[in-house]
Amino acid sequence: MTKFFIKNSVLLAAYLTCFNTLAGVGGNLNHFFSEVQTYSARFQQVVLDEGFNPIEESSGRVTIKRPGRFRWDYEPPNEHRIISDGDKVWVYDVELEQVTVRSLEEAVGGTPAGLLAGGADIEEEFAVADLGQANGPLYWVRMVPKSKDVGFEDIRIGFEEGRLRVMELIDGLGQTTRITMADGVENRPIPDSQFQFAPPEGVDVIDETMQ
Repeated sequence: MTKFFIKNSVLLAAYLTCFNTLAGVGGNLNHFFSEVQTYSARFQQVVLDEGFNPIEESSGRVTIKRPGRFRWDYEPPNEHRIISDGDKVWVYDVELEQVTVRSLEEAVGGTPAGLLAGGADIEEEFAVADLGQANGPLYWVRMVPKSKDVGFEDIRIGFEEGRLRVMELIDGLGQTTRITMADGVENRPIPDSQFQFAPPEGVDVIDETMQ
């Protein structure tokens, strides 16, 4: 299941760092995706099956600096790190002592995140709808990919008082990846060094950018 988390975490990170063309779909999106340049938060991530039963849970901290830089630090027992400097993505599985290096484009290519990272017009690639308020104080936006050749079939983003709180991504198997943010901080200065990564000595390194 760790590989499932790693794959989906890369996609989710790219979503958060690359949204920049949805300003016309409400103030919440306009604020977060146009005015927020850096973001950090605690997160809880859970994958639910089609019956909404938890498959696996994880938690950690996410740090973002636009454009294209991010890091997801997952805590044990699924300890791993996913770091992008805007060009390359390093995926470090601590338990396996293995690092995989990919280009950002290849890591998210063929997915909605790849379209976002490539600077596509999001409203041309997605049907975007303002769902209004639901589940207490949350205001929701729904994004449905117009192409079937993507990683997710339905994406929903929940905001509370203009701040990102929940992301839900539903795949073709009916599974939902839900990430809940807490203690989010916007536009705090973050040094670029936070998005650099040097593999620890002795770990296996698979550099797919050299192939």
